[in-house]
Amino acid sequence: MLPFLFLLLSFSFIDPTTSKSTIEPCSNSDTCSSLLGYSLYTDLKVSEVASLFQTDPISLLTTNAIDISYPDVENHILPAKLFLKVPVTCSCVDGIFKSAFVHYKTRPSDTLSLIADIIYGGLVSADQIKEGNPNAVGPDPSVLNVGTNLWIPLPCTCFNGTDNNLPAIYMSYVVRAVDTLAGIAARYSTTLTDLMNVNALGGPSIKEGDILSIPLSACTSSFPRSASDYGLSVANGSYSITASHCVQCSCGPGGRNLYCMPASLAVSCSSMQCKNSNLMLGNVTIQQTGGGCNVTSCNYGGLVNGTIITTLSTSLQPRCPGPQQFPPLVAPPTSLGPDLMFAPAPSPSESGGAPMYRPHTSIVPASGSIIAFPPSGGPSGSTSSACSLNPFVSLLMAVFLCLFMKYAIALPL
Repeated sequence: MLPFLFLLLSFSFIDPTTSKSTIEPCSNSDTCSSLLGYSLYTDLKVSEVASLFQTDPISLLTTNAIDISYPDVENHILPAKLFLKVPVTCSCVDGIFKSAFVHYKTRPSDTLSLIADIIYGGLVSADQIKEGNPNAVGPDPSVLNVGTNLWIPLPCTCFNGTDNNLPAIYMSYVVRAVDTLAGIAARYSTTLTDLMNVNALGGPSIKEGDILSIPLSACTSSFPRSASDYGLSVANGSYSITASHCVQCSCGPGGRNLYCMPASLAVSCSSMQCKNSNLMLGNVTIQQTGGGCNVTSCNYGGLVNGTIITTLSTSLQPRCPGPQQFPPLVAPPTSLGPDLMFAPAPSPSESGGAPMYRPHTSIVPASGSIIAFPPSGGPSGSTSSACSLNPFVSLLMAVFLCLFMKYAIALPL
């Protein structure tokens, strides 16, 4: 029996699981807007979460459809385990898409594992941080000098901003033990086949710690390349703040058309009135005629050299559009509903009891089959991996160790 026990114990020690992450190759000039699915490791202010990812606090709130009109909203304390979508710029680093601008300054008692697994929620591994900071991390990665500035190479993907030839923005998501690929697909209104294609999966099996790239339906802009917000993309059901907090754009539920209007924070901004018209940005006029419906709108054309560009468009449509559909807003969360704890959440608007309403505006309302192929320029099966010990294996180790000790004690000396 002793050899048999030793064999089982040996197998339990060498049975690790492998966590994988989707990798997208790129050229040196490629960038895009992307999202990170992140669960707070402790209670944090909005500004503290934004600082972890070097993103704008207001952009963090609008991305999650959280109302920014609350007083001192940047210092609002968000509860631990709250799931957020964090906007980041995805850049080409050494031929692979990563976040290029996220840095972390080490504190007392920090280790690479703590930074990777706890503070950044498994979005990056300790080895990846070490490899990305060869001059900052010594031979013993458990010893870090306080105040060391570390680059955090967080995962992201672009895939040309499309999914099955439709506008999309991609979110990196860390798989939890209770997740299934089908459940994630249903949560984010995509298909099992699409997720498998995007992430180059041979089947629907996923493991805790895997990092998936999830395509979210989006509304995209057509600003000129000279615009500082060129390539602006907004995930369905959320908002984006741009033009130095002067303009707020939204992508209504189920919509594909980007709608922009003056932001509630707008204070010192250039003119937002369309030339040769009395219409302001976001205004729409509708006139029913015998031949159809004349629709005139004042639209946002990007921020160029510090100037807000507006364009006046007129079209004759067969029928008049309905009211503009806005994503529901929620109050800054102070507690968690069951759908917000470590869960994939398209929007915090799903939290129980949170008030939802449309943004206040004086504008005239206006309107606004999935093919099982990977997105253009999609992944070609490249993954990165890291090992972690299976909890079930750990249990087997404990059981067999107890049996071994019991058997050994019973043996005659």
